[in-house]
Amino acid sequence: MWLSSMVIPTSEHQTTDGRSTAEMLAAASSTPLWWDDDARPDERPALEASTDVDLVVVGGGFSGLWAALLALEEEPSRDVLVLEGRRVGWAASGRNGGFCAASLTHGLGNGFARWPDEMPTLERLGALNLDAIEATVDEHGIDCGFERSGELDVAVAPWQVDGLHELAELRRRLGGECEVLGAAETRSLVDSPTYVGGLLDPTGVAMVDPARLAWGLARAAEDAGARVHESSRVDGLRDRGDHVELAVGHHRVRARQVVLATNVFPSPLRRLRPFVVPVWDHVIATEPLTPVQRAALGWHGRQGVGDSGNQFHYYRLTRDDRVVFGGYDALYYYGSDLSPRRSRRADTEAMLYRHLLETFPALEGIRVTHAWAGAIDTSTRFSPSWHRACGGRVAAVLGYTGLGVGSSRFGAQVCLDLLAGRDSERTRLTMVRRPSMPWPPEPVRWAGIELTRRSIARADEADGRRNLWLRTLDRLGLGFDS
Repeated sequence: MWLSSMVIPTSEHQTTDGRSTAEMLAAASSTPLWWDDDARPDERPALEASTDVDLVVVGGGFSGLWAALLALEEEPSRDVLVLEGRRVGWAASGRNGGFCAASLTHGLGNGFARWPDEMPTLERLGALNLDAIEATVDEHGIDCGFERSGELDVAVAPWQVDGLHELAELRRRLGGECEVLGAAETRSLVDSPTYVGGLLDPTGVAMVDPARLAWGLARAAEDAGARVHESSRVDGLRDRGDHVELAVGHHRVRARQVVLATNVFPSPLRRLRPFVVPVWDHVIATEPLTPVQRAALGWHGRQGVGDSGNQFHYYRLTRDDRVVFGGYDALYYYGSDLSPRRSRRADTEAMLYRHLLETFPALEGIRVTHAWAGAIDTSTRFSPSWHRACGGRVAAVLGYTGLGVGSSRFGAQVCLDLLAGRDSERTRLTMVRRPSMPWPPEPVRWAGIELTRRSIARADEADGRRNLWLRTLDRLGLGFDS
């Protein structure tokens, strides 16, 4: 593989002017770039009293905010309460790379492997979903840099080129628009010496400032009538027959219906907890590029970029021309550790910086201003699943596995369909009717994930050849990459 999977200690790597990688990263803020913004709203007050409501939404990330807004668009008189344990958009919704994709299935390959007969419907619904997100941003004046830039998938090793051709064939079978590119054509769009081919999807992905999108959705939901409380963690949930009771500190919330949008965090409905594990994904962001530095990259459009290995990177330009660069070293910690200490890891950040310079040598000496990580709600099928409880009064969605910026709107809409008992095109999908498989308990969980991580690294080093363990997972419908 063109990038070594071995982590070089930070003290051993130096830039051409003699500074170490550690020096280039030393002043990086641990605050996610998107949160280091003067537009960040003041904290909303916590829930201060017990209350009765029509709909409670647990979680102030994308799924929860879309659920609140869509519920009020359906029924403006509905009393909707959003309860967020920390801050709106604080977790994965404000820590990702800002790729808003039309795919509902974590890509065509994953979708075809699981629901081949439904893929025409899933792709059509995904395209409509992305259009609806753009329309909502426009309607509510959400200043989040929504840009329908498309995405460039790049091959950085010869064996990956065949995979891009297979992906293009799948897309064309569904009537999708794409263009397979040779090395020179790829580098005419984004000029990296590592590229040996590419696949351009001009319409299926938008770039967005994810924190500003979350803040804008919260404001839109409040304007429509929702109440949003932060620092209001739900500690428990009970079925009371004609309503659901939620414990929030010393207060009790009695709700006719509930949407659970906790994603990677432990659900108040305990039986849902085995369906996701937290996988930590790290990101670095550079200082804003000067016009000369930007020109030296040869990045002529504003497409998001992702490379095509099992261990892959994603990267993009921000509105002020920073490079946001993340991925590759996805990490699981024993016991599904979600402690804040996992949000920085010096070796991973140094590796990302080294990979950034291998991708764009012209950025030698560029300063990293922000470095952070977020926990991805990873499911065994790499895409969300839905669950009902309490006689149909509770609907939950979780398990987006890193591609939830766009598909979270669809996930929220399905939850509302399930609560309403609708027999719709969405609820008839096998993807919706059948949940993912749960993860096994520890220590089997940790051992299986570690074995898989090491196997996919070896597959990248062996021109994509998957060993017996990975082939077995594939046959069981559990195959995954980083």
